[in-house]
Parts: sequence; C-alpha cells; structure tokens
Amino acid sequence: MTSVFLSLSALLAVSTLAAPAAGAAPRADGPAAVPGGWEAVDGAELARISEKTGTRQAPFAAGGGVSTTAEVPELLALQSARNGQFAATEVNYAAPNTGVLRARSAEVGGSWEGFAFEWDEASATYALKSLANNRYVAVEKNYTGSAQNVLRARSTSVGGWERFFLYYNEGLDRWALQSTLNGLFVAMENNYTGSLQYALRARSTEITGSWEEFTLYHLGA
Repeated sequence: MTSVFLSLSALLAVSTLAAPAAGAAPRADGPAAVPGGWEAVDGAELARISEKTGTRQAPFAAGGGVSTTAEVPELLALQSARNGQFAATEVNYAAPNTGVLRARSAEVGGSWEGFAFEWDEASATYALKSLANNRYVAVEKNYTGSAQNVLRARSTSVGGWERFFLYYNEGLDRWALQSTLNGLFVAMENNYTGSLQYALRARSTEITGSWEEFTLYHLGA
C-alpha cells in the first residue's frame, strides 16, 4: 500500500496506481451520498495515513518539473482512475473555458499538471490552486449544457465555489472530491468528444467507480 504525505500547511501527497475499478456511468439525479468504505479526510487523518504509508513521486516528462519557487512546496498531481491520465489546467483555452481541468496528460510535464491542496480548518475543506496560472479551481455551476459544473482554475480567492471535501478509500487506495457548492462528486468525462473530452465536472451523486476516483501523486519541492 502506498502513500500520502501531509505538511503543516495541510497539503497531501500520495500513492501508486491501482487497477481501475469498473463502474457504471455516473448519475446526477439527487443529493450526493458517500458510499461505504470512503471517509472524509481532514488534517489529522492525513497525518495518520502518512505515518502508515510512503510517498510516490509523480512521473515527470523529460525536462519537466515543478519550480521550487512555488508558494507551497508540497504539491500534487491528480491521475484519473478512468483513463490513467493526469489532470491538466488548459490555460491556453479560449473563454469561457480558459483554465478548465482535463485528465489528458500521460506524464507530469510541469505546472500544467500541478495543484496545491490548501486545507481550511474552519470549513474542513480544501481549495485547489493550479500551479499553471496561480488560480483556484471553481465549479462552474452557472454554465449550461455539457459544461455545467465543469472545474476551472479561474478564481483569485476562495469561496463556496472553490471548496471541496476530500475522501479516501483505504481498500482501493483511491481519492474522491466532492464540491461544497452543489454537493456532487467530481467525475472525469471520458465519453465526451471535442475540447471538453476528459474534463473534470462536479456532477455525480455517487462514487460509482473509476469515473470519480483519482490517485494523488506527490510532486515534491
């Protein structure tokens, strides 16, 4: 079993990739519920888990890497259990999708795939800050159609749009994110086509399987 790491600033780091669990397509027809085997992870729990496990460094592309001058030295990459790809911030996308998160990178090439997980004790939630543009990830609840609830790194401050609960399944060694804005779990849109293929969206009422499951890798300082 592998891994997570927690710093005093409550960033986490984590684990090897287990075989993706086959799951039904996610649903979004009711309030989200956390299934058995998953537990909310706060700062104390992260510390406990890190004591039991080692850490796993993310696979960097040739010449890649994350700058050690980043504000927070403990950084993470998110790998989708559905397609095995790392989430990247699409900073070059045109509006209104500038900064959308997509699980499309085979390796960690640098800041595009890096995120700082910032723990807030008062709300018991995390904010995710993209290292690609130094913006916080928000859930676009007011978007319509297939882009509704897409995750975008576009905020300079943190409010309800940018808050997430983090869950861990020890048996699977997998992680899941739940938006506090709409109460739904983040899923990777493997079946989309076009520019939003593999986009991350907070739209599932359950953790049905690999659609909502992620592995977190420590990027190091």
